[in-house]
Amino acid sequence: MSVDVRYAAFGGLTAILLFGTLYSVAYDTYLDTSDPALTHLPHHLHATHYFANKANIINSYFIKRAWGWTSAAFLTLWLTSPPHKRTAHRVVKWGSETAIWLVFTSWFFGPALLERLTAASGGECTATLQSGAVLTVPYEFCLTRTAISQETHPFLFVGPSLWVPDDRFPVVPRLRKGHDVSGHVFLLTMSVLFLVDQIRPSLYARKWSLPHACAVVFNIVLIAIWFFAISTTSVYFHTPFEKFTGYLLGAAGYIVTLLY
Repeated sequence: MSVDVRYAAFGGLTAILLFGTLYSVAYDTYLDTSDPALTHLPHHLHATHYFANKANIINSYFIKRAWGWTSAAFLTLWLTSPPHKRTAHRVVKWGSETAIWLVFTSWFFGPALLERLTAASGGECTATLQSGAVLTVPYEFCLTRTAISQETHPFLFVGPSLWVPDDRFPVVPRLRKGHDVSGHVFLLTMSVLFLVDQIRPSLYARKWSLPHACAVVFNIVLIAIWFFAISTTSVYFHTPFEKFTGYLLGAAGYIVTLLY
């Protein structure tokens, strides 16, 4: 093949993200997810733009389970590959990417790195109450993801304006106001680059077994879905800088696998 598919994927991903971000600024289509006054509300375009609704099928069934889908695609590709291409080195790369995903999104000796970055950049632990009021609470409640209400934590509700019947229902505080790196862009960028790198040996093969052909098709379809998901995220969610930092971290996460 005359063109390295990794470079083509990287270029395509960059172009899609750049165009989507510029479009979101020019036509005011993005939602600032770090603004506690906005994040609990539906996207301002949700009624007219299907993919501006967080309940859309791509977000609900694919993006929220992105690394699970990416792992399944890789494992089907690896398990159906010829023995000489079913190397431990490829599994180690997948393991490294999985560790990076966990460290950034789930746990890093406590809070995940993305959460730590939000807190370090001025983030506050806030709860949006049923009344619409935004309550700032100690960071520990976000760390433990503890649900709060007037009945369970009355000492947090100190203002008379907060004491309304609806606020008896528990809410889970979230980190807001800091730099909210786009976790979707981070994960989708890393997933696309990783899968394209893993499918590359198959594209050079002269023939495939039927199971491997199915695995290749599965990977190509998933990569296409991830490209589309990046485009919708770039148009509808996060500020431009939050998307840019997610893109940089995702690319860096993939580059780690090229070091060994």
